[in-house]
Amino acid sequence: MSIRELSRVHNVHRRTVRAALSSAVPPLRKEAERVAPVLGPWVETITGWLREDLTWPKKQRHTGRRVWQRLIEEEGAVLAESTVTHAVARIRRELVSGVSQVMVPQTHLPAEEAEVDFGEFWAVIAGVELKLWIFVLRLSFSGRAVRVAYSNQAQESFLDGHELAFDRFGGVPTRMVRYDNLKTAVLRQLLGRDRVENPRFIALRSHYGFDSFFCKPGIEGAHEKGGVEGDIGRFRRRWLTPLPVFSSIAKLNEYLEQCDGRDDGRVISAKPATVGALFAQEAPLLRPLPPGSFDAAETLSAKADAKSRICVRQSYYSVPARYAGRRVSVRLGARQVEVFAEGKRVAVHVRAIHRNSYVLELDHYLEVLQRKPGAFAGATALVSARASGAFTPGHQHFWDRARRQLGDSGGTRALIEVLLLHRTLPADIVAQTMRHAILQKDFDLEHLAVFARTHVDSATPTVPVTPLAATIHLPERQAPSLARYDQLLTAFGGSR
Repeated sequence: MSIRELSRVHNVHRRTVRAALSSAVPPLRKEAERVAPVLGPWVETITGWLREDLTWPKKQRHTGRRVWQRLIEEEGAVLAESTVTHAVARIRRELVSGVSQVMVPQTHLPAEEAEVDFGEFWAVIAGVELKLWIFVLRLSFSGRAVRVAYSNQAQESFLDGHELAFDRFGGVPTRMVRYDNLKTAVLRQLLGRDRVENPRFIALRSHYGFDSFFCKPGIEGAHEKGGVEGDIGRFRRRWLTPLPVFSSIAKLNEYLEQCDGRDDGRVISAKPATVGALFAQEAPLLRPLPPGSFDAAETLSAKADAKSRICVRQSYYSVPARYAGRRVSVRLGARQVEVFAEGKRVAVHVRAIHRNSYVLELDHYLEVLQRKPGAFAGATALVSARASGAFTPGHQHFWDRARRQLGDSGGTRALIEVLLLHRTLPADIVAQTMRHAILQKDFDLEHLAVFARTHVDSATPTVPVTPLAATIHLPERQAPSLARYDQLLTAFGGSR
């Protein structure tokens, strides 16, 4: 067929036929160069504003409408809003594509690497809505992670999280652990990847034998440990929404450990098996744990005030009254506070969650309250004991009956004597003693002590737990004998 015939059959121009015969690949379509005479003078101004936006908070950056408003008000431009908003969208795409970096895919071999980070979340603890922090140590190969909740991001929490995570994994990564520039690990940033590390963090690495890798500061380095960054958000949405409600952080951590186990059945995108199956392959390759444990607690020195309290990290903890005004040694851990004096531990407290809170133990003030029984009813330590359950309804019932019979001072002293028995006797024996005193209406301090110690080694409780109707008699007290004294007088020549 001729060119003219092909043109007629296909209804195209002869030039198109000649081009198709010369090459089977169609020529590239020419894009028209469009000119925007109205917008043109303002393109550089808009670009400058949007470039400055990259360093500003996201919630205070220009929108298309705001750019249009500024051009009208400040520059005197005459433009349509749609013209400006379309230009803003195009320029913003160009700016973002210009600053973005190409990421190089990475392969993580089993047991070699892990990633660490803190993430914030909210929970209801003991009826109070709190902002807490979740420590995450995630193995890069399997995606298996250990998560622990803390009330802060302090160094003792950071170190304690490592110790707990390595213990649950049963080993340590053989190569390195990736971090951002946490103050608990880095004292000062130098050029490039060099860092001046915290001495306590160096001690942790030396104990477990792993290397550290620090990411670039800010958002630029987030992708270098993207596994743990994304895992925190996923875990928060999956297991911490809605807000978890627990009586204590210890109960919350038990829940988090259960969630870690349930995540073993999850399949991470592009992984060939579940998290649990991959961890089963990885666990035997981890470096064995070193002998002994790492001491993550920090040792401090504090002086007890006149109210027998020490101040540690803006929270107050009680010590036995005999140490008031004296300096003691404090071992500050992530979950508890231990106080030492004269070479022995004299107090242990659960670490406070809030600042300016008081963690007081009633037992520490009993010797003082014996001399000042009037201060017992309003004591802050009594309020804490009631809240924790240490001061039971049984104690309150005993106190009410004792005060009714002996008066406020005498009844309170009788209660304090019972509370002192808790130091040396089992709780059930003390409870029997209080029930016996109520039944016999005998609140004599000596009788209470004699009854309690008489029944310590008794296999069968003298006073049944229920009901409280049995009548119990104290053993009769024998009159003192002077027979041996008379023998001494006879031996020395008679009596006087």
